[in-house]
Amino acid sequence: MSITRELKCYMDLIDDYLKTSMDHKNSYQKKIYEAMEYSLFTGGKRLRPIIALKAYEIFDANLEKILPFAAAIEMIHTYSLIHDDLPSMDDDDFRRGKPTNHKVFGEAMAILTGDGLLNLAFETMLNYTINNSHSIDEYKCYVRAMEEISIYSGTNGMIGGQVLDVLGGFENMDELKLIYMYRTKTAGLIQASLVSGAIIGGANDEYIEKLRKFGLNLGLAYQIKDDILDYAEDESINKMTYLKYFDLNTCKEEVEILSKKAMDILDSFNGIDIDFFKDLTKFLINRNE
Repeated sequence: MSITRELKCYMDLIDDYLKTSMDHKNSYQKKIYEAMEYSLFTGGKRLRPIIALKAYEIFDANLEKILPFAAAIEMIHTYSLIHDDLPSMDDDDFRRGKPTNHKVFGEAMAILTGDGLLNLAFETMLNYTINNSHSIDEYKCYVRAMEEISIYSGTNGMIGGQVLDVLGGFENMDELKLIYMYRTKTAGLIQASLVSGAIIGGANDEYIEKLRKFGLNLGLAYQIKDDILDYAEDESINKMTYLKYFDLNTCKEEVEILSKKAMDILDSFNGIDIDFFKDLTKFLINRNE
């Protein structure tokens, strides 16, 4: 199966699960669920939850256990995009070719929509943990996975990266701060997806840490590749990217270096089928959009 076809199959699986999470709305919450659905189902690639599913599948085949956590990761990612687009943050009018949440539902509702998705993410994970832990060890795995997700999405992770973005600006930013921002805002949730999937799948600590390092290198390569694609589309784009500090060839070389590090880590998984992540790495760094 080609990587694009496999991604589509898993995307459909995640979308079906996300739709069930939106079923319990009533008349009082109708508007916020409408706003949540609007941002959840506007063409996202579902990259992070797919990564969680595939990391889990390395060690276990029963996807029922990982689906709530994968869906939660997508909710967290979507909430972060809604808040990033706000006038007080990046002030973007469009996301994935459609008007941003605050342009459709208003700024106040967009803030509440992001808050709602973040809370629903943890409600989803906790509900599954409480009702499906059949042993203390299984319970500990779910809680450990939630801890990883909360750390990578919190003030020492994704939120911390956004704080640096907000406070930095062009005059206060430098290469080290930019890399930190990329590590926390982009690579962090990819690492959370890999690590949480591996934990719930029953991986040992050695494999968990290998996947954590793989996620860091993949996430950084993915973000710098995004910068290159944005630059190719509009060289005058006024945003803080890797190309503010390095020329185009240096950026391309860095993507190659990071992707090679990622592939080297995957090569160390002796006797374990890791081909999906090798194919995904090649797909992400060679994409044209």
